[in-house]
Amino acid sequence: MDFFLATGVFALVFIGFLVVLTMRGGEVDQKQNLLRRMARPEDDLDIDITRKTRVREQGQLLAVLWKLNLLRNLEENMWQAGIYMRVSEMLLVIVLMFLAGLFLGQAIWHDSLFAAAAGVGFAFLPIVYIRFRRVRRMKAFGQQLPFALDLMKSSLEAGHSLNRGMQVVVQEFADPLGSEFRTVLEQTRIGLPLPRALEDMLKRVPEDDLRLLVIAVKVQNDVGSSLAKIIGRLAEIVRTRQRLRLQIRALTAQSRMGGSIVALLPIIVLGAFSLVQPGYAGVLFYDPTGLKILKAAIVMDLLAFITIRRLLKLKY
Repeated sequence: MDFFLATGVFALVFIGFLVVLTMRGGEVDQKQNLLRRMARPEDDLDIDITRKTRVREQGQLLAVLWKLNLLRNLEENMWQAGIYMRVSEMLLVIVLMFLAGLFLGQAIWHDSLFAAAAGVGFAFLPIVYIRFRRVRRMKAFGQQLPFALDLMKSSLEAGHSLNRGMQVVVQEFADPLGSEFRTVLEQTRIGLPLPRALEDMLKRVPEDDLRLLVIAVKVQNDVGSSLAKIIGRLAEIVRTRQRLRLQIRALTAQSRMGGSIVALLPIIVLGAFSLVQPGYAGVLFYDPTGLKILKAAIVMDLLAFITIRRLLKLKY
C-alpha cells in the first residue's frame, strides 16, 4: 500500500509539472516550437529508416507499438493539438496516470477489477486532453481561415505575391493560424516549394477547408489562373460550409443532449440514493452479486453512450 501511495503522489505531482510545462509560453518556446515544426519527420523513405533506428534503440516494445502505428497516431494527434512533447514523455505520463488510477481504485473499492478500470480511465485522461486540445485548435483554425483568405485576396488584388500575402496573415493572426503560416514561410525560405509546404501544413492541420486552399494553389501553380478570384470564391465556400456545420449542430443538439442525459442519469440516481439512503446503494458496492450487477451496468451504460454518439455523428 505504501508503494501505491508513493506512486500515486509522485504521478500527480509529475503530471502537474508537465501540465505547467506544456502551458508555458514565451518567445524562446515559440522559436523552439517553430524549429520542431519545421524539422517534423515526414513519410519519405529516408525518414522511415531513421525512425526505425531510433525506435530500435528505445526498445522492442516501442518498436512493436510503432509498427502498429499507435505511436505515430499519438504523435500526429499531439502535433495537431499543438503539444510539442516527445512521444516517450507522453507515454510516461500515461503510465503514471495508470498507476495513480490503480492506486485510487484499490484504495476506494478494494477490488482488482475496479482498480484496473480506474487505472485505464486515468490512463485515457491524457489522450482525452490531447483530443480536446486538438479539436479546440482545429476549430480555432477553421474560424480564422475565412478572414485570412479575405486578407490574402486583398493582398493579391493589390499586386503583391502570395508569399507577401501570407506574411501579412502571419502578422495579423495569432496562433494557430499565424504560427502554421509562419512555418510555411520558413520552409519556403529554405528552398521548399510552396505547394509542398502547404501540403505539410495540411498534415499538421487536417482541415477540409484548408485542403481546398492547397488544391487551389497547386492548380494555379500548374495551369495558371487568377489566384485572387479563386481565393475569394474559396472564402465564400468556407463560410457556407461553416454555416452548414453550425446548422447541423443546432438541429442535432436536442438528441445529443438527450443521449448525454440518459448516459448520466444512472450515475446521478446512484449518487442520490447513496446520499439519501446509503443502505439501498451499499449492496451494489459490498455484496458480490451487487458488484457483478454494477459492473454489468457500467459496461452497458458505456456501450449505450458510445452507440448514441455514433448514431448522431454526421459525415458531410
